[in-house]
Amino acid sequence: MPSSASSPPAIILASTSVYRRQLLERFGLPFDIHAPSVDEAPLPGEAPTQLAARLALAKARAAIRQYPGALVIGSDQVAALGTGIFGKPGSLANAVAQLQRMSGNEVLFHTAVALIDGRNGREQCENVLTRVRFRPLTEAGIHRYLEREPAFDCAGSAKCEGLGIALLDTLSSDDPTAIVGLPLIALARMLRAAGVELP
Repeated sequence: MPSSASSPPAIILASTSVYRRQLLERFGLPFDIHAPSVDEAPLPGEAPTQLAARLALAKARAAIRQYPGALVIGSDQVAALGTGIFGKPGSLANAVAQLQRMSGNEVLFHTAVALIDGRNGREQCENVLTRVRFRPLTEAGIHRYLEREPAFDCAGSAKCEGLGIALLDTLSSDDPTAIVGLPLIALARMLRAAGVELP
């Protein structure tokens, strides 16, 4: 009978995102969900990559206090066009405005993932960049898209894993799962560094 000291640590996903949950399920590891309470407002002058990393760590830190000894995963995504930062639109009007702004432009999606090891306090964090060029969009086309796929809970107002891929001209990244919300290549590297066996 293995002792509790030799048992693998619990894995906690500090996110209620169904997309992140579905991605993490690919690893075939048992995990629990924690809803972190984190203010996601950017700080004055904060760069998108810094914002994504800060929020990913903040979510993991918020959860680790309730799960001592666990491995806690936090993640956040920020879409940026020039100096503009786009979060989750939350409504049809905001989603339309976001897509109108992104039409014909390259948008940078910064997706950060953090892992905190509650056994030793070690924190890991990586940020994965995805470059997305939206094709020129008409107002009618934007409304048709959002009627079929109301992406109000996605930074950038489009789900590239769904119909939103039809809004794009190009998409490039070192990790195809980053744009969906959880960079699995980076996360697998972190989990292995924490002693978790993955295929």
